[in-house]
Amino acid sequence: MSAEVLKYTREQVEALEVAPGFAHENLEGWVPELADEEVLRQALEKAFDYRGDVTLTLKSGECVEAYIFNRHTGATLADSFVQYFTPSAPDKRKAGYADIARIEFTGKDRAAGKHWEDWVKNYNDKKAAGVKNIALVPEALD
Repeated sequence: MSAEVLKYTREQVEALEVAPGFAHENLEGWVPELADEEVLRQALEKAFDYRGDVTLTLKSGECVEAYIFNRHTGATLADSFVQYFTPSAPDKRKAGYADIARIEFTGKDRAAGKHWEDWVKNYNDKKAAGVKNIALVPEALD
């Protein structure tokens, strides 16, 4: 196989690796008005994608600070549920969509403002400035 063919193939692959960006929605502090079933479903879908805690107020009056890590969307609200962790309990919990009266996006969104491209630019700037031993170190959570 010639080098020219390899270069062309590599360019094709690199073109495929570039995906359109994702516009991150700022949900911190948002309290959706749960007017109907569809709004509730959409809000819970956003809560699932949210990288912070939410506060769920259940129809029983109980308030739960939670990190939603899974959801199951059934045909009805009674068939749908979210699974979550709370700071006060080591085990995973579950709440039915039909049992949720209010959702508040109360926790800090850990993904807000953190883009791969920004990290790469920062890394390349440090490298160009001669910084040595640049490591992949995650930011502190607080």
